[in-house]
Amino acid sequence: MDNILDDIEEIGDNHIGASYENPMREDAFEKSDLEKIASIKEDVANIMDTLGLDLRDDSLRGTPQRVAKMFVNEIFAGLNPDRKPKASVFNNHYKYGEMLVEKNITVYSTCEHHLLPIVGKAHVAYISSGTVVGLSKMNRIVDYYAKRPQVQERLTIQIVKELQKALGTDDVACVIDAKHLCVNSRGIRDIESSTVTSEFGGKFKEKDTKREFLDYIKLDTEF
Repeated sequence: MDNILDDIEEIGDNHIGASYENPMREDAFEKSDLEKIASIKEDVANIMDTLGLDLRDDSLRGTPQRVAKMFVNEIFAGLNPDRKPKASVFNNHYKYGEMLVEKNITVYSTCEHHLLPIVGKAHVAYISSGTVVGLSKMNRIVDYYAKRPQVQERLTIQIVKELQKALGTDDVACVIDAKHLCVNSRGIRDIESSTVTSEFGGKFKEKDTKREFLDYIKLDTEF
């Protein structure tokens, strides 16, 4: 048992993801959002009480409710498939055949190992096979998958797969450059380091196309 626990701890400390899909139980959505908030509120209050904080204090009294609402309605809202943005696509009437790149999409996510923030930028590109997607939808897809307990590698893959499905093409790419506060503020506490992940589909696997994309986002990264 001690060896199993050590292995689990090592996976978390090394930020290793276990699956492409976020691990969810089958009964994940049997409770309503209000029921989840009520339950999480009690759990947060218990954590704070265990730490010795006085929940009668005016500044702390509302914290369990605030944290519970934040978990359900904001930073983990992407766990709920009902909140998934509809990626409306349109015919490419103007016959634009080059890559389209959406740069510097803000990423706010949460490390699933320590529940600390991941903050950075995503760069997403695709080459149309006949349809195009609204630019804001690319940002919304990034935001939706980021609002989960995440591993950055998984997040990168999920963004690409969602756009591939919406656009009906494999020619989609994503690069994310982000800081993990579980590295920057605890453990090794290296405030300068960031993590870069990438996923290239279809034509983006070709050297010249990949290089063109990386030149657009000004990331001189070797893959």
